[in-house]
Amino acid sequence: MGRLFGTDGVRGVANTELTPTLAMQLGQAGAYVLTKENEHKPTILVGCDTRISGGMLANALMAGICSVGANAVYIGVLPTPAVAYLTRKYQVDAGVVISASHNPVEFNGIKFFNGSGYKLSDALEDEIEEIIRNGMKDLPVPVGPMVGHVSYRFDAREDYIEFAKSVVDVDLKGMKIVVDCAEGASYYTAIETLTELGADVVAIHTDPDGTNINANCGSTHMEELMARVVYEKASLGLAFDGDADRLLAVDEQGKVVDGDQLMGICGYYLKEQGKLKQNTIVATVMSNLGFFLMGKKNGLVIEQTKVGDRYVLERMIEAGYNLGGEQSGHIIFLDENTTGDGLISALHLLEVVSKTGKPLSELASIMQVMPQALINAKVPTHKKDRYMEYPEIAAAIKELEDKFAGEGRVLIRPSGTEPLVRVMIEGKDQKLIEKEAKKLADLITKTML
Repeated sequence: MGRLFGTDGVRGVANTELTPTLAMQLGQAGAYVLTKENEHKPTILVGCDTRISGGMLANALMAGICSVGANAVYIGVLPTPAVAYLTRKYQVDAGVVISASHNPVEFNGIKFFNGSGYKLSDALEDEIEEIIRNGMKDLPVPVGPMVGHVSYRFDAREDYIEFAKSVVDVDLKGMKIVVDCAEGASYYTAIETLTELGADVVAIHTDPDGTNINANCGSTHMEELMARVVYEKASLGLAFDGDADRLLAVDEQGKVVDGDQLMGICGYYLKEQGKLKQNTIVATVMSNLGFFLMGKKNGLVIEQTKVGDRYVLERMIEAGYNLGGEQSGHIIFLDENTTGDGLISALHLLEVVSKTGKPLSELASIMQVMPQALINAKVPTHKKDRYMEYPEIAAAIKELEDKFAGEGRVLIRPSGTEPLVRVMIEGKDQKLIEKEAKKLADLITKTML
């Protein structure tokens, strides 16, 4: 069996891989590991996205939390970054989100934050995992008044909205914005925040029914938003994913503005305002080549990390930077929140559009996007880290690297959250790189299945 924790908590198909039993064990082990030094009775905040399996897993998780003597506070459906923020605001001992982010409805996940609102270190995750693998031995079994209890907070989403509104000083009156909430956790908070700031909001995919999260909508399916922005003659469009920790945008002409471009726009604006620490943005190796060239041209230092917003965040904390993120739209504004926050990213973008008076298409032209092909190869989860052990795959990768040396790049990596190996090629000819990426992805799937 592979490691339980991926790059973004524990994920799997709800009820078969991520079972109520496992959720309860994660509640027990997580509560114990995160609060064992406490002298007071610990309190843990629990929120979820709109998936049908959220209630089932939340109740199992909270049963586990209470069974080791900690209290659980359920705050209901809220974006992942809202749980991170409220964990700090309410001064509780930890926070947990039940969500599988941009994944389809059958998946779910459990992600922990420490009392400061940060994702857990690998070492803490390993400690939680070790307890579960050892059959939950030696955990406390309190009785009587020492057992934890579950309580509910109904003011949490208003507290998050007030926080979001305080982040930027901007009046959005006269700005028409189409917002796609992916039938997910931002369906109330994003619309309410933007409306209260004066925007004329056209809301789409804000009727979650438990089964429609991320279904042909949100940041992974932008087609409807692109068409709607043009149809509505809107200033721009905003797309969140299921748990609203990422943001992609659409300019007034209906073109997608990705995470690299958003970081370029906001980073340059912050630099000009003297607010970008050390004039540096932290990105991953998956960022487009054009992003690094944009940095060079505009006096921005771009630091690279391996893929995963947790590694971006680690580098930001280590070096004291305040902006970083991924092409996928996970963007961390560390002065405001401790994790990627789609709504905070949207507000920073809207501030730039509002204060400069420039359309988003003009702002996005700060960066020339180089042709890039990204194809996913489906592989068994337990084999996804071992693709280089297959001689025919290793030889095909070497051949491609030689072919594109000097005028592009080839990057192959296993997904941290899904049973996939991602094949990314950049070069001058879009058709050629797509053909080569598909050929390699097909070979990886065929060889490893």
